[in-house]
Amino acid sequence: RDATGDVRGVLDPAKLKSRRQRSWGVRASEMSKNTLNPIRAIVDGMKLTPNPDKPMISLSIGDPTVFGNMPTDDKVLQAMKEAIDSQKYNGYAPSVGYQKSREAVANFYSRPGAPLEAKDVILTSGCSQAIELCINVLCNPGDNILVPCPGFSLYKTLAVSLGVQVKLYNLLPEKSWEVDLQHLESLIDSRTACLIVTNPSNPCGSVYSKEHLQNIISVASKHCIPILADEIYGDMVFPDCSFHPMAPLSSDVPILSCGGLAKRWLVPGWRMGWILIHDRNNVFGSEIREGLVKLSQRILGACTIVQGALESIFNNTPHEFYQSTVSFIKANSEICYSALSTVPGLTPVMPSGAMYLMVGIDMDNFPEFQNDVDFTERLVTEQSVFCLPATAFEYPDFFRVVVTVPEDMMMEACARIREFCARHYRPCSTDSNEIDQ
Repeated sequence: RDATGDVRGVLDPAKLKSRRQRSWGVRASEMSKNTLNPIRAIVDGMKLTPNPDKPMISLSIGDPTVFGNMPTDDKVLQAMKEAIDSQKYNGYAPSVGYQKSREAVANFYSRPGAPLEAKDVILTSGCSQAIELCINVLCNPGDNILVPCPGFSLYKTLAVSLGVQVKLYNLLPEKSWEVDLQHLESLIDSRTACLIVTNPSNPCGSVYSKEHLQNIISVASKHCIPILADEIYGDMVFPDCSFHPMAPLSSDVPILSCGGLAKRWLVPGWRMGWILIHDRNNVFGSEIREGLVKLSQRILGACTIVQGALESIFNNTPHEFYQSTVSFIKANSEICYSALSTVPGLTPVMPSGAMYLMVGIDMDNFPEFQNDVDFTERLVTEQSVFCLPATAFEYPDFFRVVVTVPEDMMMEACARIREFCARHYRPCSTDSNEIDQ
């Protein structure tokens, strides 16, 4: 007999049947099944076949490096080279980041009324991970979070995968995308775990006034809801406008502010982000801080070489670099806004910062298209211009334009959009009546 008790060479029929029934049963987790990026879901389903007679112009990707016309500053590159050459940053760092690197971030972002120390900073793998850690530490399955609409799709992707409900509060295009405060407050209930505020906005390019931010904070204060402030575009604001970080405006609402190198320094691929913990009245206490530390240990922290370069990047990047970036984006936004403002059936909303411009489509004037997805799909087919349909941001009948492309491409894209609209525009009956009168 062998170790199983079977006579060698003779198998028990019951055991034989049992073995035959065994099979591989590897299945994807519920979390993975619940993880969906709305942008990918929509774009992957679009039939994107550009016009072969026209070179493709993509105005859909929120990456300022794509066309090579917006390089980072030489001082930023030099800081990275020196960090590599020092060979001090080849090993593991603490999961929350090097103490010296956290101090550099704290020093750079401290404000009167909202001071920061190294212990208030957690370094992350890009701003996206910063947002993920904040949602993870504040929310349990069954909770809900308040998310702007239109808004960055990642918030929903992260929340839903955790079993957290997303409640969308409206932004008002006629008020430069300010928050509908009454609608926001109506969504709050006993399971609301946090309010996400994106300022400046992706996808809208809006920048909120100090007064409007104070009004948002008042709603959070009234209901004791912490704020997750996504401020990755915080310093990408046009000269005639001012960015106000939320933390200095709050006297009692605790705020987790998320940022990173990606946009201001034009290096999204370097994957360096941070969480700034502004704990008003010790509301978070030790528990939220300890929770963030534990969550950061899941991937053992952000890239060490970029951490090693942070202090030099903050101290040595010339102010002219920032000014040049913002001036270019503003000029391109004005080109796009001016060009599309005179196109019948389109209503662009002028941004004040970030890298985006939203354009409304009067679908009644384009009856052959079912929706904004259909509209933008055909725009690719006929004109080889790709704008992101705002259904990807849960805001139909708009599309988003990325304004970081070279100026000549921006002008060419707008000319093609005008040509496309002219071909498909049909006056509504009310339009006809107005014409007759």
